Amino acid sequence: MNQYAIFGLGAALVDTEIKVTDHDLESMKVDKGLMSLVDDARLHELLAQLEDRGTVASRASGGSGCNTVIAASYFGAKSYYCCRVANDDNGQFFAHDLSEAGVTSNVGSADPEGVTGRCLVLITPDAERTMNTCLAISETLSVAELDEAAAASADWVYIEGYQVTSATGKKAAMRLREVAKQAGNKVALSLSDPAMVQFFKEGMLSIIGDGGDLIFCNEQEALQFTDTE
Repeated sequence: MNQYAIFGLGAALVDTEIKVTDHDLESMKVDKGLMSLVDDARLHELLAQLEDRGTVASRASGGSGCNTVIAASYFGAKSYYCCRVANDDNGQFFAHDLSEAGVTSNVGSADPEGVTGRCLVLITPDAERTMNTCLAISETLSVAELDEAAAASADWVYIEGYQVTSATGKKAAMRLREVAKQAGNKVALSLSDPAMVQFFKEGMLSIIGDGGDLIFCNEQEALQFTDTE
């Protein structure tokens, strides 16, 4: 019997969630409903604009893969999450959230340098989420962070599709798939976002290799991935 139900691989992000209007998005020149990768300067620029409006923010641990394994853990599935955080306030906040959710992880090996990733989540009245993500140290997630013994002892490995944006992250995802298949376990991949499919489809295909067991996607992502749109 395997030790874990799910072994997840993905970004470690601390979300700043703010309610906005469609007009706010337009004035900030942000594309509604999409995930955009931004640098630290752009993230602070957006936050400064929102502070000028007097908006109220809340903080929560996030990242697509993180949200998945935390939800699975709350449903009773023993879960492991592989990611990368820095030894800063956000990194400690993220590690505490994982622990509180009962998720085992590798975050005890936080890097003393660097900055933990952040995501500015803008929520409009129709509940649409628009994300501006600064990956920071998450962009350097690599094979070195993989606990292959834990991965081999998981019924499922879950790979966050956003890993295709990083050369080291993609290699880690491909290695994780290989470890799972060698152990006779199952592989799930999330396509994550229409933009990921549009610009990184070849990377997605390289992660899937000769076949996966489950793909998570919405209709738009499925149409783009299968070239039927």
